[in-house]
Amino acid sequence: MVRKTWGGRFKEETDTLVNRFNASIGFDRRLYAQDILGSVAHARMLARQGIIQEEEAARMIEALGEIKRGIERGEIPFSEDFEDIHTLVEKNLIERIGALGEKLHTGRSRNDQVALDIRLYVRDVIHETIALIGRVQESLIELGEKNVDLIMPGYTHLQRAQPVLVAHHLLAYVEMLGRDRARLTEGLRRVNVLPLGSAALAGSTFPLDREGVARELGFEGVSRNSMDAVSDRDFILEFLFAAAAVMMHLSRMSEELIIWSSQEFGFITISDGFCTGSSIMPQKKNPDVPELIRGKTGRVYGHLMGLLTTMKGLPLAYNKDMQEDKEGLFDAADTLTLCLEIMARLLREVTFNAERLKAAAAEGYLVATDLADYLVGKGVTFREAHGVVGRMVLHAMERGLELHDLPLDEMKGFSRVIDEQVYGWLSAEACVARRKLTGGTGPERVREALAAARKEWVS
Repeated sequence: MVRKTWGGRFKEETDTLVNRFNASIGFDRRLYAQDILGSVAHARMLARQGIIQEEEAARMIEALGEIKRGIERGEIPFSEDFEDIHTLVEKNLIERIGALGEKLHTGRSRNDQVALDIRLYVRDVIHETIALIGRVQESLIELGEKNVDLIMPGYTHLQRAQPVLVAHHLLAYVEMLGRDRARLTEGLRRVNVLPLGSAALAGSTFPLDREGVARELGFEGVSRNSMDAVSDRDFILEFLFAAAAVMMHLSRMSEELIIWSSQEFGFITISDGFCTGSSIMPQKKNPDVPELIRGKTGRVYGHLMGLLTTMKGLPLAYNKDMQEDKEGLFDAADTLTLCLEIMARLLREVTFNAERLKAAAAEGYLVATDLADYLVGKGVTFREAHGVVGRMVLHAMERGLELHDLPLDEMKGFSRVIDEQVYGWLSAEACVARRKLTGGTGPERVREALAAARKEWVS
């Protein structure tokens, strides 16, 4: 049994079940690199401030490097006897350099130590996530560039609405993911604050150089209130919210890929390498990858709600409840990065069915709004034009025709201002071409948007 770092005040051994219940080494062990990085910076600072000798710091730093390499080689077991990653590192340090290792904890607490470790971890994950989002954006842009001239039905209420370019539809997701990157980048400012030096809750009596440690570890500043520093998990909540938003966007994208790949739509084909089959129905090709991304979204939402609930009633400062911040954070980060990585690859395996898209865009009266705009151009008020076109659509439906199939004399029966030029307004291509405003689906605008997106988001 490893002696507790806090055992001096206790007369009895901790119950074995309590040891298991209390231990976090089973999951916070993944913070070993951050814990050692922070310890090295702390040791250097203690030497600079004359709290320990330079040679003592050098021995500590060398031994910490050995511990890191030992963990990475699998030579140091993550036993529950160590309680947490901080204890494991400290006890292994003492084994290597004796009582000198006991000096490393001078001026710090596990409270500010773990806050530092998690901030370092979240900072790393944010950088990784931003890079992976960029890869998804790049895949979307490439898919749009390959299909820049394809027209598809745009939908509202999942009902055919107006024709749009496929690339325009894909660029909508590029915009969503751009906002996600912005949220994560903005959150970095609040992550990138050094809590070390706050100790347990009241700060330290030692002359610590907090600003020097912050500079060494790449932090933009130091925490301004020691009680807040050790009890703050807002930065994790911000990351979890940003992660939930990214997953929501991936889920919406997945939903459309699932629908589009169905036989009812037939808009796309997903390559065999990103689908699975049925154990009983030989003909099946299932879009399991986007379905799993859609399903895993709820998992990330759950971690956000879980931590919000954990934090909602905690008095200042640190409470053991806060140990529950890590498992959800780690799982959310793992889920998010895996989903981003596989979505970036999946999108490169999507093929659009040009003939099916063309047929779909020509059906369902998608040109009705343009017909109303045509009437407005002839001096009809929009509300009157809306009613006229509605009646024309009903008439066409009853005859089993599209609007462009109606004879001119029948159209004139609904409005005397209609002339033969009307047919130039009744194709999907013409509808798309007329939308030349910035942000619209016009071909020139979409090509410009693709080029701008590549310049902005693809390194």
